[in-house]
Amino acid sequence: MKKEYRDDCPEYLLGFLTHLRVIENRAPRTEEAYYTDLRCFLRYLLIDHNDVDPNKTAWESISIKNVPFDYLKSFTLYDAYNYLRWLADDRNNSPKTRARKTSALKHFYNYLANKSHQLESNPLETLESPHTTSSLPKYLTLGEAQQLLATIETKNTERDYCIITLFLNCGMRLSELCGIDMGDISFENRTLRLFGKGRKERIVSLNNACITALNDYLPHRKTEGTTCDALFFSNKKNRISKRRVQEIVEECIKKAGLSNMGITTHKLRHTAATLMYQNGVDTLVLKDVLGHKSIATTEIYTHLNDENIKEAIDANPLADNVRKK
Repeated sequence: MKKEYRDDCPEYLLGFLTHLRVIENRAPRTEEAYYTDLRCFLRYLLIDHNDVDPNKTAWESISIKNVPFDYLKSFTLYDAYNYLRWLADDRNNSPKTRARKTSALKHFYNYLANKSHQLESNPLETLESPHTTSSLPKYLTLGEAQQLLATIETKNTERDYCIITLFLNCGMRLSELCGIDMGDISFENRTLRLFGKGRKERIVSLNNACITALNDYLPHRKTEGTTCDALFFSNKKNRISKRRVQEIVEECIKKAGLSNMGITTHKLRHTAATLMYQNGVDTLVLKDVLGHKSIATTEIYTHLNDENIKEAIDANPLADNVRKK
């Protein structure tokens, strides 16, 4: 846990964050995201109880260290909806952001009532989240993906080509790629071990493109020399950072002439999933490949293939039943 926010945490919030990390096995980034959302809530409580004047105190300087637990004990479902209205009106939070903060708040109160038993009951058990509209993820077409791969030329071409090949073929997350160790690769079985959210382990297959890209890159890795066990490492011979991988992808996307499409490392994951689905991969199989917890998350890819939709409409036996004039 980062010292910068550990020192500003009241004990009850510190306990929740510790529970997230050691019991629920959440990643540090997830823990920090919960802290940020709940810090907003606690700052609101200070403002709502007139302990802080938002017109005289900068938002970022409001400390939550001494927010009384009694403020949480007296918080009601009605108060929660007032909080959500405040997020919309005063903080200009989008429905998606408010939904995320609602989820964090409900999780927090569930912990206080049912895990740490600091509350006799959970007043937010029936709290509803703001309705959000789901948007289809951006992705590269097959031609655009091939164009990207064909134009990769950097100071570390073999490494960067391997990185993007793994993204486009295995559909892994950014954190998963950065976490790959040499021992996670089995050339004999043509498999790769990945650690997803909550350190959940899964095995993905390596196709010919991945095997070739790895075999082309590994001699360069060996030449560079490092005691680090990471598959990909930085110029300082340490495990490559997420930000550095993002920069590599941004550079390659720009060189391929695709920089106006908003493509990121996560969009490369969407590209892999979309291309697999469009070429006949079942959603249940795709769920396991991507490491999704729920099939509902995977099913978004069933809405991406416009060509499939066209074929379905054209397959209707009434498709050619044209009225004769």
